[in-house]
Amino acid sequence: MEKKPLDQLTAAEIGAALKETKAAYDAFQAKKLSLNMARGKPGPEQLDITMPLLAALPADADPHSESGDDCRNYGLLSGITEAKKLFADILGANPDEVLVGGNSSLELMFACMQISYVKGIAGCTPWSRLDEVKFLCPVPGYDRHFAITEYFGVKMIPVPTDENGPDMATVKQYVESDASVKGIWCVPIYANPSGIVYSDDTVRAFAALKPAAKDFRIYWDNAYCIHHLAADPKKPLTINQACAEAGSEGLFYQFASTSKITFPGAGVAVMNTAKANLDEISKHLGVQTIGYDKLNMLRHVRFFGNADNMRAHMEKHRAILVPKFAAVLDMLEQEIAPLGIGTWTKPEGGYFVSFNAPKGTAKRIVQLCKEAGVTLTGAGATYPYKNDPDDSNIRIAPTYPSPAELKQAMELFCICVKLAALEKLA
Repeated sequence: MEKKPLDQLTAAEIGAALKETKAAYDAFQAKKLSLNMARGKPGPEQLDITMPLLAALPADADPHSESGDDCRNYGLLSGITEAKKLFADILGANPDEVLVGGNSSLELMFACMQISYVKGIAGCTPWSRLDEVKFLCPVPGYDRHFAITEYFGVKMIPVPTDENGPDMATVKQYVESDASVKGIWCVPIYANPSGIVYSDDTVRAFAALKPAAKDFRIYWDNAYCIHHLAADPKKPLTINQACAEAGSEGLFYQFASTSKITFPGAGVAVMNTAKANLDEISKHLGVQTIGYDKLNMLRHVRFFGNADNMRAHMEKHRAILVPKFAAVLDMLEQEIAPLGIGTWTKPEGGYFVSFNAPKGTAKRIVQLCKEAGVTLTGAGATYPYKNDPDDSNIRIAPTYPSPAELKQAMELFCICVKLAALEKLA
């Protein structure tokens, strides 16, 4: 197939290209592949570099925290002192404004939403008693954020994003004029799936918001804050610093975890917010649990020692991931760019590449890939209610497959993009 823009092909050339591309697709189907790129999972080699963590707390180790608490026993709802210090350093927060939880930051996000829905926060009416509750959702965005919001019956409002983050004029209009708007989802560093980093102006604009609702909160999911691909990563303004400057310290809930630093499902999650917010949330969490897994906190702290060592550990991840992302981007540049049938992000960190196919073809591309043995994140998943109005965005997750598998998967992906685009033209 000649590599020139498809919109420049004659009808005869389109027919020939379609026949050629269909033959290439059929050849892939015959291979009976079984590859899964649906989620941003660390690959086995990434998990291998963290195996020494399991030996960081041997049977004869001192089980006490630096504050003298026995980590084998009940108590310490907000976590051990040294774990708070570790995460405070990573997030640019104060240790007394940090709660170290269980294995999942998503669980903490769900809990905050649930508390607001069932009991209410900041002295406000519980959301369950209101006629309507709305949440702003920057798009494309994280499907699990949308799933939580939809679970509670909260109306989701898509907000467009660009290379600087969400459209803050739109955010400001909604937040400051409508008291039924109770929050916004944000992935500020290497956003899921676009990989963008919010500009300092955007972060300051968030801190400067004057919400109509007293119980409005920014859900600042900083999942990829140290997950760099670039050798010299950006150092964006923290939400803590911006809100401190604006006098709006209580405006945000910040979340993170070690899920893609150590072991997904066996890591440590963290929440950071103003002390008054943390005290209120802790009151409710204290009914649910007497305390989280302090031995796992202790294990992580003794494995890393300090935040600089955690950042150094992430360099090992970077060495594994950079070639995988390069393989994806190189294939797109080689096979798709000359045809003019797609655009994509070139992230400097995080776990995804956001691909925009020709309008009306994303579902078809995902279907074609699946029928040839490669599972992708469902088309539409990066939008509330799985409704991508352009049927265009596809999240590519390069991290889990081996390099050889990734090469095959991307060859097939490019064939499917071409096939879907040619079918639309034919």
